[in-house]
Amino acid sequence: MPHLRISGMERQHIMHMSTALIDTLARLVECPRDHFTIELQHTEFIFDDEMDANGYPMVEVLWFARDKLIQDEVATQITDAIRAQLANDDIDIGVRFTPLSQRDYYENGRHF
Repeated sequence: MPHLRISGMERQHIMHMSTALIDTLARLVECPRDHFTIELQHTEFIFDDEMDANGYPMVEVLWFARDKLIQDEVATQITDAIRAQLANDDIDIGVRFTPLSQRDYYENGRHF
């Protein structure tokens, strides 16, 4: 488990960065690689009654909360990986963390 929900990016960019990113994040959070998931969410940006082509990548990280220094480094690594794929230093990249309670997270009917 950490689960990354990514929107505002193309599938091939996410696929291309996924191996190296998960390798890095697994070391940072001390979690096995196979506990990570990446979910691509379809996104359409709308502004003033029109489709807006100026959307930007957004990553939501759902996880059991870690130390703030680890969270900061995870955000940096995700941002750097996306920026490298998009080759655009001017685009905004959002990373949002959603902490989950082990008591409220179930896998195969059992909580952690």
